[in-house]
Amino acid sequence: MLVTKLSLSVDTTALPVCPGTSGRGGRFRGEVLGLIELCGPGGVILGLKFGFVASHSRLAEFLDWVRTMSPPAFAEASVKIPSTTGSTMISVGRVSKSYGSRSTAVRALDDVSLSVARGEIFGVVGQSGAGKSTLIRTINSLERPDSGSVLVDGREMTTLSGTELRAARHNIGMIFQHFNLLSSRTVQANVELSLEITGAGREARRYRALEILELVGLHGKAGAYPAQLSGGQKQRVGIARALASNPTVLLSDEATSALDPETTRQILDLIRQLSKDLGLTVLLITHEMDVVKRICDSAAVMSGGRILEQGPVEQLLTTEKSLLGQALFQLGEIPETSNAIVEITFNGVKTDRPVIAQLARKHGIDVGILGAAVETIHGHQTGRTRLELPGDERTVAGAVADLRSQGLFVEVIK
Repeated sequence: MLVTKLSLSVDTTALPVCPGTSGRGGRFRGEVLGLIELCGPGGVILGLKFGFVASHSRLAEFLDWVRTMSPPAFAEASVKIPSTTGSTMISVGRVSKSYGSRSTAVRALDDVSLSVARGEIFGVVGQSGAGKSTLIRTINSLERPDSGSVLVDGREMTTLSGTELRAARHNIGMIFQHFNLLSSRTVQANVELSLEITGAGREARRYRALEILELVGLHGKAGAYPAQLSGGQKQRVGIARALASNPTVLLSDEATSALDPETTRQILDLIRQLSKDLGLTVLLITHEMDVVKRICDSAAVMSGGRILEQGPVEQLLTTEKSLLGQALFQLGEIPETSNAIVEITFNGVKTDRPVIAQLARKHGIDVGILGAAVETIHGHQTGRTRLELPGDERTVAGAVADLRSQGLFVEVIK
């Protein structure tokens, strides 16, 4: 699926026509995601932005239609197809942040560096007080760091203020743990709020709100009030509101921690699908390992205001002494024994092979199973097993080499 952002300059003497709703442009219905950022300072129409989901041939047809409109509302059309690989969308460089006076200062962030690739879902994991919320708030400049740099899509956020900062924030959507919906507004009006702030017209706001509500699975709920919704539905409204301005970055602050397990899975799957369909870069913070297992491409572990480790999830699972790997596969305490103890990770290989039985027969050893866990990560079965291997050093070394030759990651614990 092609997801393209179109920036169209407008002849302000003519009324803009939404290509997905009226006139000849109605034939593009379902492919044009909506018009965004209609007005500049003083309400003067500066340009329209559309999201277009279609093939390259349909995109060319759409642009031909734009350039031949009568009246000629659109003077020029430019196309930007965002890359989803090979570039960095969010870059945090040596950021520090403290609260309080010198004698009682609390260091919330301590020399934090982080890199999130364009189009990926990146999870920051840590317990309460680790600094996760402060980190995510520095990315959209709700908090100013004491030192360091924060780049989002190539823009240094720490140097922006006023109009420039507001414009940059339009490119960053955010969803919250407790939804933060206005109880006196309908679902549609809550979604329209961010577009009201940018000065979009009433019809444009209505069109975009209904469009994005359908996208998040809330068709028919536009007239409902937050009190009439379930927790999962409220969070879907929060996601729709965050996406109303057509951002390229979505920040999630513990968005599923107040939801039940089944609703959590539904919301996570929705975020994954939206990231794929809209080309979103997603940075989420969580203390729930299930979030990482279900949707994260990469992850970082935070504690005490510092990043302890970060990288692609699959890479961390096959890194010795990985904190993330230990958290995902909790195998219990390591017993006292004179025998060797190893942990093997089944990642990218079949987990139903009789590896342990074959190992025991081939090397003539009584293999003890001390713990095991199998998890579904990115839709694939990944398992970790802790084994006790009796025998001399040569026998153990041969058994470990045999396991590694089968494509298994083996970590010698003792």
